[in-house]
Amino acid sequence: MKALIRRGFTLVEILIVVVILGILAAIVVPQYASARREAAEGTVVHELGKLRRAVEVYMVRHDNSLPAVEEGDGTWGDLVSSSGEYLKGAPQNPYVGGVNGSKIVIRETPDDAYQTDYGWIFDESTGQVWAGSFDENDQPIRPE
Repeated sequence: MKALIRRGFTLVEILIVVVILGILAAIVVPQYASARREAAEGTVVHELGKLRRAVEVYMVRHDNSLPAVEEGDGTWGDLVSSSGEYLKGAPQNPYVGGVNGSKIVIRETPDDAYQTDYGWIFDESTGQVWAGSFDENDQPIRPE
């Protein structure tokens, strides 16, 4: 009579595989978080460049007059229009994230600490634009 042969994994083999998967996850997850942060930083730098160019073009076309930017949620005045002459939509700052990523504050200096209250800073006397939570050199300020 032939012996009955059962094929399958033992509990020890399954536990070894689960431990290996756990170790791999522990290695990959922090790298994913870092890649996400870097992508947000890159997006902000790109959006900041678009905003600065839009302000410059607006000033050239309007005899060095600045656009009527108001403090608040994405109120870039004549810079944003459906025709997209300067910008088609209000830029977002994903580094700040959330609903405040499109908010604008009016002030003469960039941030010196990480914050999540607004996405953009506009100097209405010079037309300078900075990204929220980025320093004067357009470098991100890390949360503490």
